[in-house]
Amino acid sequence: MYVPPSFEEHDPRALESLVQANGFGMLVTVEDGVPRATHLPMLLDPGRGPHGALFGHVARANPQWRSFDGRQPALAVFLGPHAYVSPRWYTGPRNVPTFDYVAVHARGAPRVIENRDAVRDLLGRMMACYESAFDEPRSFDSIPADYAEALLGAIVAFELPIARIQGARKLSQNKAEAERARIARGMRSTGDAAALRVAALVQETLSAPEPAA
Repeated sequence: MYVPPSFEEHDPRALESLVQANGFGMLVTVEDGVPRATHLPMLLDPGRGPHGALFGHVARANPQWRSFDGRQPALAVFLGPHAYVSPRWYTGPRNVPTFDYVAVHARGAPRVIENRDAVRDLLGRMMACYESAFDEPRSFDSIPADYAEALLGAIVAFELPIARIQGARKLSQNKAEAERARIARGMRSTGDAAALRVAALVQETLSAPEPAA
């Protein structure tokens, strides 16, 4: 993706956090010149290879997995909070509408995970990740064995070793601090949940702390 230098995120830990916080992404491949995309959750293992690796699964009925041969490239896109920036929040008239956002793109060549125990382990880790938000999390082992076996046959798991990872954190850093403060206030005034999240990120770029609610 095109990212102006002032908006590019280079910190590996920040990129890791962005992916983990926004793990429901989009996997894009190209087959015979035609792009194909699947929306799906992916887990990041940051210690697997120089840039980490992504793990996930698609339905066996989804033909996209047939390109997961470890050679053909794919792009995983993770979009974090994003919000509209109104020109009314600037002090001068020579400004236009835009969006502030955070996003990560990861490139690599996915390959199918053939080992059934490895697939079962992946499903267990994915379920544990998303169930951790509950007071009494369920585990993959709580699923009836016969149903779990049927599920294993209906999916294709994959590993995507990350060859290149790129992050964008566009938070109006190209504007003066006073302008960014106005943008943060404007976003908070909308009451929109996504705008409130972005407003907090914009506020983090300022020297002054966020005002009390």
